[in-house]
Amino acid sequence: MTRNQNMGQRAAVMLCVTAALMGPGCLSGAAAGAPAAGLSPRSDALVYVANLHADTVSVVDAGSGTVVDSVPVGDGPDSVAVSPDGSRVYVTNSAADTVSVIDARTRTVVATVAVGDEPSRVTVSPDNRNVYVANVGSDNVSVISARTRSVTDTIAVGDAPLGVAVTPDGCTLYVANAASGTVSVVRTATKRVTGTIPVGSGPTALVLTPDGRHLYVSNLTSDDVSVVDVHDGAESDRIPVGDQPAGIGVRPDARQVYVANIGSDNVSVISTRGRAVTDTVAVGDGPNGLAVGPGGSRVYVSNFNSDTLSVIDTSTARATDTAAVGDGPTGVAAAQKKRA
Repeated sequence: MTRNQNMGQRAAVMLCVTAALMGPGCLSGAAAGAPAAGLSPRSDALVYVANLHADTVSVVDAGSGTVVDSVPVGDGPDSVAVSPDGSRVYVTNSAADTVSVIDARTRTVVATVAVGDEPSRVTVSPDNRNVYVANVGSDNVSVISARTRSVTDTIAVGDAPLGVAVTPDGCTLYVANAASGTVSVVRTATKRVTGTIPVGSGPTALVLTPDGRHLYVSNLTSDDVSVVDVHDGAESDRIPVGDQPAGIGVRPDARQVYVANIGSDNVSVISTRGRAVTDTVAVGDGPNGLAVGPGGSRVYVSNFNSDTLSVIDTSTARATDTAAVGDGPTGVAAAQKKRA
């Protein structure tokens, strides 16, 4: 039995994730320097893709249409996050119980940090000081000091935590607990849970609007997205989307939220004003990870079963390009390319 299957036994929602992603038809990934087929030179972004089966992170230059590097990391990389200053890339290795720290300039692993059991998602505080890691197997969040590259705190949350998001002021951390159907509210100064918000079934990923007022939560097993009013600390709306929604992201102008639907092979586009799906974009097979690019002109979606990265033009709500990446792509992060 694989580690992913063991994780699935802990909660029905994790079984659903495994069944959705571990389908047939996985292709071999692209090597570093190989053309990312079809990716057109219209973005200055660097896109980082965690490849679960290849134990690598693909670095895609969205401008040149090239996989410029493939960085070896730990066993079972599942999620990736870039520090706000763009200097570090953090990767959760779900089967190794570690986080790899990549120097974005040299594209090498400069540290490996032991965390909790089966780390699933990762995010970085706005001030670059702390890295938050949701550990689905130990029902807690590891807090890593970016300076010392060591765990400084462990916060107990709900059952099978998956998604993590921190407010723009860095004061509050939200954690989606997949098997509890809740979101934990954590005060970052004290590292204590101050509230619990019921949402849909199987909350998997979450994102805050840039003003920090609303939280959007993808609910994998109820096929919808919860809208949480941060001020009230309660769910204010529920939006039906596609089948098994997972990765989620919001445009910098907060006008649209994008949701990758694993079971529907598409992305739902939600209007934040109308709180309804306005477009559905067909992508690859098994879309799960999603990141909105710098400036909001592009959305990047990892397709687990087709080993590709789809690129959505947000002005037309259409998939315009496809890049071949590694084997079993999951988490995605995008950052502005630094100029010499």
